[in-house]
Amino acid sequence: MKVLVVGGSGLIGGDAALLLKSKGHDVTIMARKVPLAPVLAAFDFLQCDYIHDDIDDGRLEGFDYLVFAAAADIRNLPHDGSVTPEAFYQQANDIAVPRFFAAAKSAGIKNAVYIGTFYPQVAPNKIGICPYVTSRHNTCEDVLALSDDAFKVSSLNAPFVLGHIPGLPVPHLTALVDYAKGNIPDLPVFAPIGGTNHISSRAIAEAICNIFDKGAAGKAYLIGDENLSWQAYLQLWFDAAGNHCAIPVTEDEHPMFPNIILFAGPGETISFEPDAKEMQVLDYARNTIKALVQEVVDAHA
Repeated sequence: MKVLVVGGSGLIGGDAALLLKSKGHDVTIMARKVPLAPVLAAFDFLQCDYIHDDIDDGRLEGFDYLVFAAAADIRNLPHDGSVTPEAFYQQANDIAVPRFFAAAKSAGIKNAVYIGTFYPQVAPNKIGICPYVTSRHNTCEDVLALSDDAFKVSSLNAPFVLGHIPGLPVPHLTALVDYAKGNIPDLPVFAPIGGTNHISSRAIAEAICNIFDKGAAGKAYLIGDENLSWQAYLQLWFDAAGNHCAIPVTEDEHPMFPNIILFAGPGETISFEPDAKEMQVLDYARNTIKALVQEVVDAHA
């Protein structure tokens, strides 16, 4: 099949592109900029800013499958005060993403997967309160509403994502490695209260491949792997770095996990298990976080 991976220059889209290619698919990456990682730069590439570009110009024609891993989050939010979070997320997600999917449907794409976030399902109380959670909820609902017999759309709603693609810079993970190695002496060693679920980008890629074949149309799947407190998660990084120190838990805000990215609320613990019947469909590897943390630390060495 000819597959278009929107956001294929990042971790989730990049791992999806690599796995789909390994399974024999003809994969093209679409992104704003050419991928930095050499293994991703080798793919066919279409430049596109899905928020502002006219997608009805023929660029989507000829593809069979679509992976959309490019919806906006807090990393894309302008911090110069030029736009409110509500206005930004509405334009970048609520409006632009369903418009892209509608264009994909018109272009004849038959099967599409939207990569969403777990917050609307694990913290539904934040819908209508938190601009980001509200936006991602609205976007997911509107995208799934486009699904029909000729255009199957499914959503994979993921928790915190960890991954490693050689040559792809991920500043947050680089900072975590430096912190675990003791290279940030001004930042004391501690963990915030609470925790969350984590999943690898490779596991998401496996779920994408399987949902194309076996997924239900118009369905949002809550996916995840390991439930970890922030203390346990940081301990994995420190142990992988060879820094076997005790990590105390405090009520302080942690710069690596600031309150602004904890959309369920500071100090909250989000724990869940994927639905057993859904896992029979998605069938991705689990219990991979510790090994992946070690891989990231070793790579940064």
